[in-house]
Amino acid sequence: MLIRTATDEDWPAIWPFLRQIVAAGETYTLPRDISEEFAREIWMLPPPNRTVVAVDPDGTVLGSAKMNRNHMGPASHVASASFMVAPGHGGRGVGRALGEYALDWARAEGYRFMQFNAVVETNTRAVALWQSLGFEIMTTLPEAFLHPTKGYVGLHIMYQRL
Repeated sequence: MLIRTATDEDWPAIWPFLRQIVAAGETYTLPRDISEEFAREIWMLPPPNRTVVAVDPDGTVLGSAKMNRNHMGPASHVASASFMVAPGHGGRGVGRALGEYALDWARAEGYRFMQFNAVVETNTRAVALWQSLGFEIMTTLPEAFLHPTKGYVGLHIMYQRL
């Protein structure tokens, strides 16, 4: 798999799975009826931020990640990232590859930390992945996320020193 900078031409491949994942309401703190315009604005970030896609050898987009500064001013040395793996492509190492890429990007850009602001505690595959990549759960905000089938569940704030 190749991870490369996302281009405008990639958006038609990203939008369907981004819309599906957000509409499911299980993992992102975004409106379930997100508009394409808003989704594109928050996902396709301009430099110095970065949005990437993971593609297989035939060019199929398997997933995407966006990386950005988490805070401004005196906390601008803290990075963040968000990840989506297209349904049907899970279990192939796409999330891990994107996570490793994001960490490498943050280190190369001079960030000292990476912080994930809202990892839904019931998203156990993601939590386990981030922990395997060295992230710690710093705290959990109880009942901060309304899951469509599990009700109110916690949101983890996760962190890693780079």
